[in-house]
Amino acid sequence: MLSDFLPTTRKEMELRGWDQADVILLSADAYVDHPSFGAAVIGRLLEAEGLRVAIIPQPDWHGDLRDFRRLGRPRLWFGVAPGCMDSMVNKYTAARRLRSEDAYSPDGRHDLRPEYPTIVYTQAVKQLFPDVPVVLGGIEASLRRLTHYDYWQDRLRPSILLDSGADCILYGMGEQPTLELTRRSLELIESYHPALAYDDEGNAMLTATALREALVSLKQSVVIYDNEKDIPSGITADDIVLHSYEDCLSEPRHHAENFHQIEKQSNSDDAHRLIQQTGRRWVVVNPPYPPLTTEQLDHSFDLPYTRLPHPRYEGKRIPAYDMIRFSVCLHRGCFGGCAFCTISAHQGKHIMSRSKASILREVEAIAQLPGFRGNLSDLGGPSANMYQMQGKNLKACAHCHRPSCIFPQVCPNLNGDHRPLLDIYRAVDALPYIKRSFIGSGVRYDLLLHDWKDDDLNRAAADYTRELITRHVSGRLKVAPEHTSDRVLQLMRKPSFRLFHAFKRRFDQINRECGLRQQIIPYFISSHPGCHAEDMAELAVETKQLDFHLEQVQDFTPTPMTTATTMWATGYDPDTLQPVFVARTPSEKQAQRMFFFWYKPEERHRIEEELRRIGRMDLLTKLFGVKPNGTSAVKNKKSFTHPNNKHK
Repeated sequence: MLSDFLPTTRKEMELRGWDQADVILLSADAYVDHPSFGAAVIGRLLEAEGLRVAIIPQPDWHGDLRDFRRLGRPRLWFGVAPGCMDSMVNKYTAARRLRSEDAYSPDGRHDLRPEYPTIVYTQAVKQLFPDVPVVLGGIEASLRRLTHYDYWQDRLRPSILLDSGADCILYGMGEQPTLELTRRSLELIESYHPALAYDDEGNAMLTATALREALVSLKQSVVIYDNEKDIPSGITADDIVLHSYEDCLSEPRHHAENFHQIEKQSNSDDAHRLIQQTGRRWVVVNPPYPPLTTEQLDHSFDLPYTRLPHPRYEGKRIPAYDMIRFSVCLHRGCFGGCAFCTISAHQGKHIMSRSKASILREVEAIAQLPGFRGNLSDLGGPSANMYQMQGKNLKACAHCHRPSCIFPQVCPNLNGDHRPLLDIYRAVDALPYIKRSFIGSGVRYDLLLHDWKDDDLNRAAADYTRELITRHVSGRLKVAPEHTSDRVLQLMRKPSFRLFHAFKRRFDQINRECGLRQQIIPYFISSHPGCHAEDMAELAVETKQLDFHLEQVQDFTPTPMTTATTMWATGYDPDTLQPVFVARTPSEKQAQRMFFFWYKPEERHRIEEELRRIGRMDLLTKLFGVKPNGTSAVKNKKSFTHPNNKHK
């Protein structure tokens, strides 16, 4: 029924007896009422606080902007939630080519989402309702809260607040700052603040000017001030003043130094306020909230989602929904700290875990969905096997600034107990309406192979490995070693490839013992900062020796606010400020990517030319059996059979 969803039209508002919404959310994704879709989470969260919340999904930004007008003015603010993915990553490949479909749009259509919807939507709202506050959220704004590198324009850009004209950003996972901003806003309205606006019936409405007061020292918010003297409390000794936007433009090393501080404060429980000047204006980033408690996270997941796309999409396919409709997220956050990943930048490195009861309630709700046949596609999270893992001494964690708890070594303070996760798996599998539960999220095999100096934890890791492989793999287990070169892996903040060898041996052993014929599918990245064509050639040789014909591969895509993107943009490692090689040009990138596909006849000639150019005839021999004199050392040509025929 329409009334089961948050309203998206004036008619749906009238069905609820509303003449005005308190908050209107603008989403660049289709409206799917599911806890994996940010607009639905914030909408349901505010609804639970008694607010009237409406959603305008994928408004048409052309012409007279009628979609932005159709629900009228909200009593509090417009919230811009541009989508589950960065809009440019969602739209373009690493080669800047249009993707085959938009996964978050009905029928995968490309024309329903603008580039940079955060900017486009905000400017449309400000044109129509100039005095109404606009609050930004979601990953696109969160990772662009300060000076950032934009790969698609190949330049540093200032905070997205300046480009958009919005009033603030609530960065990271938005539940806590959204609730606090709402509380403060309602207090302002009840106090008859002089900057409020009033409708014809005398009802108070928030304005952008009044919102400024509610934003003072609000944790996990970003605000711009026109003058240094306007910054609340002024600039103090506790603040971290970053290099200005203009300094970063003139000296790339300054941007690398800035990022080191931004990452350090993002992952700290005693974070400081960050301040950056841009022109004559000042961007102020207030420290984040502590991680959500289990009770708070349960509340977010237990809200009354229908778990379905809005009825307006009847008969249409939403690709991203098809992927997650029968999956369950067990936790948020990731302490892996991979250099190229945005998860810790947005969700944080601390693991926030749901209770067993909340997880089982969601599984029961999924079982009632149309089309469910008893199989869960994923019991996972950002990393599948970090559920309930945290420091043994949380006081030590509070003052730790390491971006990763497992790189370069596993922290001795980390409690890597897999038993709580095994308990979840077994409880779910014991339900009468569940046939199989699969693990579709990435598994950190370094956590499984680590010696925890505790027999119980080592036994639990071994039990988890066996149960994962024998009960939760649908024929293929995907893992992400990312590269084979230890030097490149060091820059990626990933463990040595030796651990992958060890895990594969364990995987193969368990399959033999249990009579299974499953595959392990490794995921690799080319053109990561620090990676040369020679490294990729060695990767090709090593994966050939492991009998892999690679499928899960990707050219590195620079995304805002990651260590790897900072290397790409500046040529410096922000952790050490040492220079780093970057394969930037299309030809340099292609010279690396082709090594993934050494087994394809159409790639062989170019690979041979590149290996001769870099003087690695030894690798040429290992890949193709070519002797230094150019003759073939392999008589049996069948060894180069196309992978599709390999197992016939």
